[in-house]
Amino acid sequence: MRSRGLVVLALVAGCGTAAGEPVTPPAPARSSTDWEITVYYTAVEEYHDEAAVPVTGCLVLDCSHGDDDLGSYPEGFVRAVKDEGTGLTTAGRYLNWSYDVGYWLDDVARASDGGTLRPFVTAAADTGVLAPGTDFRIADCGRQDDGSVPPENVCARLREAAWHIGDEFTPGLGGSRHIDAYIGPETGPGFTDSEWYLTLTGATLTL
Repeated sequence: MRSRGLVVLALVAGCGTAAGEPVTPPAPARSSTDWEITVYYTAVEEYHDEAAVPVTGCLVLDCSHGDDDLGSYPEGFVRAVKDEGTGLTTAGRYLNWSYDVGYWLDDVARASDGGTLRPFVTAAADTGVLAPGTDFRIADCGRQDDGSVPPENVCARLREAAWHIGDEFTPGLGGSRHIDAYIGPETGPGFTDSEWYLTLTGATLTL
């Protein structure tokens, strides 16, 4: 559900604090209410048994909208990769997707900042909502989108995690006060019917 566009990260030399310079203290944490939180995950090919469909794209990372043969995979798996952005194949590689790249094969589940998606760490937001690199925690899970209380074990795991904005939504899927939290690979067939695949509303973040 996020953008998978990759960026080149520049390393800036000499970015320390010179001796004797005053150190600016970090800004105090602040609470922000009324957030929508969705989750995203890595699809796993072995949990899908639909008919296989061919996929074309890029065999290397430095490429976009390629037409190389990337293999054939279960249709539901390919659809999940396009929805979620990444999937683990039975060959041990990752089939990734981005709106501005298309499909490509990779050795990691790739975030839009060029790094690796980290379960219960990486989160996505529109850049105008939360800037890349923003750290936050989920202080209160709010309610599920049907008005029910979220499962306590799920909410507790989301609350205890230290989240970091390292990914972006596909344009049009984000919006104001909306974040997407990466929870890792799916754990079995029918994962989207499990308690882990949920949408929270009215959540509170600590920024």
